[in-house]
Amino acid sequence: MEYPPLYMAKQETTCDDILKELRAGQYRPIYYLMGEEAYYIDLISDYIIDNVLTETEKEFNLSIVYGADVDIATVINAAKRYPMMSERQVVVVKEAQAIRNMEELSYYLQKPLNSTILVMCHKHGALDRRKKLTAEIEKVGILFESKKVKEAQLPAFITSYMKSKGVDLEPKATSMLADFVGTDLSRLTGELEKLIITLPKNQTRVTPEQIERNIGISKDYNNFELRSAIVEKDILKANRIVKYFEENPKTNPIQMTLSLLFGFFSNLMLAYYAPEKSERGIAGFIGLKTPWQSREYLTAMRRYSGVKTMQIIGEIRYADAKSKGVKNASLSDGDILRELVFKILH
Repeated sequence: MEYPPLYMAKQETTCDDILKELRAGQYRPIYYLMGEEAYYIDLISDYIIDNVLTETEKEFNLSIVYGADVDIATVINAAKRYPMMSERQVVVVKEAQAIRNMEELSYYLQKPLNSTILVMCHKHGALDRRKKLTAEIEKVGILFESKKVKEAQLPAFITSYMKSKGVDLEPKATSMLADFVGTDLSRLTGELEKLIITLPKNQTRVTPEQIERNIGISKDYNNFELRSAIVEKDILKANRIVKYFEENPKTNPIQMTLSLLFGFFSNLMLAYYAPEKSERGIAGFIGLKTPWQSREYLTAMRRYSGVKTMQIIGEIRYADAKSKGVKNASLSDGDILRELVFKILH
């Protein structure tokens, strides 16, 4: 499976490259996995835990510790041990960001054991690349930064993930999932696996109806349909969706809706500057994966002027602030969204 490119320091090695190297039995003394996106950190570390050693070898040669429970000296001592009845040992440090004095790892990196695979899982942050330690890690092993996936990358991620499982999705189904789940890849892949399990035998295509039935997303009342109604200036449909959102706030949080609308109208503003106002021209200019995704932008450009688009972006920002309590003492999220949609459509 091809994963979205989340690069190392020199922008050369992706998560997929690391996994290919591991599958080929090519191991490094240290893998320092860091970044905001936990999914890729878990993907690589879990592969090492599950596949490098046999079940028998794991009994004596697999150590998994947590950063809050150990200091760097303990980690180094574990890495310096020699394997027992095995070619190598694996030492995994989860939540490594909790360890103090990480720079002391440099002493071990001067002469790391080739028989040890040390995996440091540093989530929700990263090492300072200006520090000497990062260069020392790269010299003998892998320093990988797992960056947060952007919303625009989600449809491609979903399509690629499901394709690797032999499953196809209708475009609307893909958009529904991306809009509903958001950029939490661990949660997203969990929902995708749930879909795969519930597919009828011999069926390999997921429809919006199946998403609605198995995940609980309404195929008619979701952010994707609200955006479509706003693009088409379908006032009745937009108000129906807003009312549904107000009645079901837990499954339709306003922050997710505002984020989607802000992203759309920000891209729409960019689309006005595209040299070529065609599907392909706009898709290339604003960075869409396929030309068909630009159809909504072409429709919106016929209904919203550049000046109106700028005003809408300002209104979305104002609504976001109000949803967080800024200059708002009484309005509910439903009231804020209803007011915003009214201002967009009129």
